[in-house]
Amino acid sequence: MTARPALLTTAGATLLTLATGLAACVPVQPVGEAPDREDVTGVAIGDRPVREGGDLVMALSAEPDRLDPTTSSSLYTRYVMNAICEKLYDVDAGGNLVPQLAAALPTTSPDGLTVTIPVRPGVRFADGTPLDAAAVVTTLERNLTLETSSRKSELGPVRDVEALDPATVVVHYETPFAPLTASLADRAGMVMSPTALAERGEDFGDHPTCVGPFRFVERVPQTSITVERDPGYYAADRVHLDTITYRIMTDANIRAANLRSGDVQVADTLSPQDVDALAQEEGIGLLQTGSFGYQGITFNLGNTDGVGKPPGRIDTPLATDPRIREAFSLAVDRTALVNSVFNDWYEPACSFVSPASTYATAASDACPPHDPARAKELLTEAGVELPYRITVSASNTADTLRLSQALQASVLEAGFALEIEPVEYSTLLDQQSSGDFEAVQLGWSGRVDPHGNSASFLTTAAGNNYSGYSNPEVDALLKQAARSTDPATRADLYGRVVTLVQRDDPIVYLYRVRSITGYVSSGDDAVAGIETYADGVVRLGRAAFLDTAEEE
Repeated sequence: MTARPALLTTAGATLLTLATGLAACVPVQPVGEAPDREDVTGVAIGDRPVREGGDLVMALSAEPDRLDPTTSSSLYTRYVMNAICEKLYDVDAGGNLVPQLAAALPTTSPDGLTVTIPVRPGVRFADGTPLDAAAVVTTLERNLTLETSSRKSELGPVRDVEALDPATVVVHYETPFAPLTASLADRAGMVMSPTALAERGEDFGDHPTCVGPFRFVERVPQTSITVERDPGYYAADRVHLDTITYRIMTDANIRAANLRSGDVQVADTLSPQDVDALAQEEGIGLLQTGSFGYQGITFNLGNTDGVGKPPGRIDTPLATDPRIREAFSLAVDRTALVNSVFNDWYEPACSFVSPASTYATAASDACPPHDPARAKELLTEAGVELPYRITVSASNTADTLRLSQALQASVLEAGFALEIEPVEYSTLLDQQSSGDFEAVQLGWSGRVDPHGNSASFLTTAAGNNYSGYSNPEVDALLKQAARSTDPATRADLYGRVVTLVQRDDPIVYLYRVRSITGYVSSGDDAVAGIETYADGVVRLGRAAFLDTAEEE
């Protein structure tokens, strides 16, 4: 396994000291009864007058990675890309798949091997290049062939892609692939300008050029990303703002303070520690939705040469003995964790299938019990010295530090001693991809179809398989689930995958977040037209400042 950079080792030593005394500076709430949470997915403009133009500022809790649909892996990148890179399909407030740059939902041949996608007419990219079937083919082929692509496994066993005519794309498959439409409702379906791709190649992310209500202007690393209204957008009459500036604010307290002051009008990922107070404040509105995603601990079982490469061997008890990973899962009290750390705004999670999914079954909902005694027995059977030490790399935010403290306490009784290494979010993504970790605390924002939450993470050598996990039986079941067009069959297959993954535990799933977004709801900076759905993305393409003077 590649050695960690010295900087990370030093940071780890710093936090190990910090974490042991964390209770003194980071409050953890006592366990209580979980309240019911109701989704609020948007604030509509309706009949209210709007003020055309203006510069909206949104606070982001982490810096996006590369602004390239083919290679990016960050939720925060999706926020920005949503404004500048539309997709062939999208998800609506009800979780339904709807056309966006496609003219209609795709049609599939009776044998499931040919998928036909009509392209919306009269659309141009931000650089003036017409959108046509050839442009879509260029994007899909890049997603399938670029060595650093994170999208290949999302598109399935494609044989080839062709432009049947200027308005029709045909995708030919080796075997049927049911999740295609859902995959094209995310980064795999973001269509990039072929002119820009030809000019910039792998540097496309330095100045992304797509179709969207806004177009890229500039990026100031670790500070902000700015986009401006695209006058050539096909629905320009529905765009109200002049610019959106995504300002990086990693401290939740600073995001909340800037929201209160009006220096930002929208703030993502508000801390559960702040939400109850913010909900009572005049002039602040909150959007909140459940998630199809998860947060968890990924163990490095074979990521020796980087994500997407064939797994190598890591000769540690944690990597080679599944009893240790099972013990860790049994050691975690998930319910107490979300209650004490997140004030019950989040929910326990034990698999990649959300209980809210139409594919949920008893098997996918099954959750390992909190059983520290059995966990310690497994560690004893494995013959390791107690306490068994695991180094966990995690983001250096206040909420993650609270989680780290609670997680350390939760597993201590079972015989684990966690050492936490805090790193910047962008560094954490790099560390996860390169395999420079023993365990990493990160998650996934979630997709409507379970394929998007499983295959690229659990299939051998897939683009997001950061663990380096490999189980031929899991590979086969995931392929079978992707081939099936029967929802009940697919649900059963995903349940069987969950059972196997809970036996191997390459990822120990911990909790599902609720996406909590704050916005200014009254006064001169009041905004509306904001939406956030279960795919985890805050949508600002139709946002506007309200004309409060006219309302009065």
